[in-house]
Amino acid sequence: MNRGARLGRAFLHMLVLEKEDLALYTKIQEKNLIRQYDLLTNCIEIGLKQGPISFDKYFLWSLNHVAVANISQFGGRFRNEPIYVGNHTPPHYRDVPDLMDRFISFIHENWYTLLPTQLAAYALWRMLWIHPFIEGNGRTARAICYYVLSARIGRVLPGKIIVPERIRDNRGPYIAALRKADEAWEAGNYDINDMAVYLAGLLEDQLREARDAAATPRN
Repeated sequence: MNRGARLGRAFLHMLVLEKEDLALYTKIQEKNLIRQYDLLTNCIEIGLKQGPISFDKYFLWSLNHVAVANISQFGGRFRNEPIYVGNHTPPHYRDVPDLMDRFISFIHENWYTLLPTQLAAYALWRMLWIHPFIEGNGRTARAICYYVLSARIGRVLPGKIIVPERIRDNRGPYIAALRKADEAWEAGNYDINDMAVYLAGLLEDQLREARDAAATPRN
């Protein structure tokens, strides 16, 4: 067996499938989220120095790669096959590179014109509409959303429970806002207002709890 084949077999052995070992899969997924947050914090600090130019496909790839390490073989690269998500059929994989270029361009061009919650809402919705990765699209989109919020507001945001976690814990309005944005787009319109309002509420809760914690005397 040549070296390439040995490496390929070793890589396969490092892959955990949800249906084969749910407990280990879940454990790895949670650890990946912690590592993704560490990477995200680094990226936010870079973004605060460099501005919108630091938002590029390599940044997106790195966040996705960390999110799906050991649970997907194709993390950190755009998909090259069809994918189906509930009632939503994402665009053909041949269109993904162009759509992502346009997505990144929109973020750059509207960095200083849209409110932080509006730009973050667009990033979250559009990433999920395109679904550019085979696995980890939701985790990556929520991380990107938080990056945009933080970088546009201009600081590493305080709070123990951050917006991406709050989205996971309050999915009803999140799903409704995604569907409304999808319906508007299908009708030829652009409307992420509900998502922006939803994110603003989550962000307000995060910052308020951080202020309350800071004001609470320690014994």
